[in-house]
Amino acid sequence: MVRIIATLIVLIMSMHVQAERDSLATLKAEIEHQKLPGVHAVIIEHDGVRLAEWYFKGHDQTIGQDLSAISFNADTPHDVRLVTKSVVSMLFGIAHHDGLIPDLEQPIVSFFPEFTDLPSAYTADVKLRHVLSMTSGWNWDEFTYPYTDPRNSEIAMEFSDDPLKFVLTQPRVAEPGTHFTYSGGDVALVGAVIARAAKMPLDRYAEEKLFGPLGITTTEWSKRLDVPRAASGLRLTPNAMAKIGQLILHKGIHNARQLVPASWIQASTTQQIDIPSKLAPGSAYRRFWWLGEFEGQRWIGAFGNGGQRIWIVPERKLLVVTTMGLYDSPDQGRVPQTILATAIKATTSRATQ
Repeated sequence: MVRIIATLIVLIMSMHVQAERDSLATLKAEIEHQKLPGVHAVIIEHDGVRLAEWYFKGHDQTIGQDLSAISFNADTPHDVRLVTKSVVSMLFGIAHHDGLIPDLEQPIVSFFPEFTDLPSAYTADVKLRHVLSMTSGWNWDEFTYPYTDPRNSEIAMEFSDDPLKFVLTQPRVAEPGTHFTYSGGDVALVGAVIARAAKMPLDRYAEEKLFGPLGITTTEWSKRLDVPRAASGLRLTPNAMAKIGQLILHKGIHNARQLVPASWIQASTTQQIDIPSKLAPGSAYRRFWWLGEFEGQRWIGAFGNGGQRIWIVPERKLLVVTTMGLYDSPDQGRVPQTILATAIKATTSRATQ
């Protein structure tokens, strides 16, 4: 009887493994046949096991430039756009823990003493914690117009003579801390605060405190006026994105070393801010990370224009990374979500074994 039960268990497990392989094989075929268009790379990991690492051919961009067709591989950096914000969140958490930026109640304007002519009514009560939560209260709009349109607030910031001053002089439309507005301008301020506190450029600080310790050697960070774009400037390989996601899964630990404070990750990925439902239905946002649920699973996400995603499903120990070329496309939400749904389905039986 014991032998029969053992045989049945082995048979059931093998059936689960085969079902998982079938689901992932079907997913890969749909990508290859453009039923899921624009996909450049997919990484799926479950409980420390890499189930998929796929690379495809497609058209990438970098800010202001079409890179045309590329045959992607593990060493090809990819524009991650707004995923950059989540990396900046980690860098801020490190700087805060190290005592470089101890007080989140400090007025944001105090970090920029060169702007002596700023209207105090717009800046005096905006604290560092407000820009970290994108509740600064300044007028900002990144969704009415695409990122190719100068009426988009982030693009307008890019074209301004002084991006930081541009952000700090936007009209006040809400009291700080009361209203969420997705704002690359707030992130630009946070990036500048980190650089000033660390007394080094943001990209160098990232190399010393995060990328270097993680073993990430292939990075690019686009700049404007010789300043790294904190809101959207990073190019990373999918494996580098996976390492960022693994830090969330492992509460900031890499190779037994605490790189990002666990308390910062906890606060960044569990405390939620209400956001307008039309912006991202069923989602919330905290310290430059998206939070939500999908098919009953709580997820944490770093999202970038075009389909760039780092999905973390903590209770499932699941990590999904995608890079895509769907910039400003209506498919940029649907395609990565389909990949996440398949990954959850494929690992359901594995999680219950």
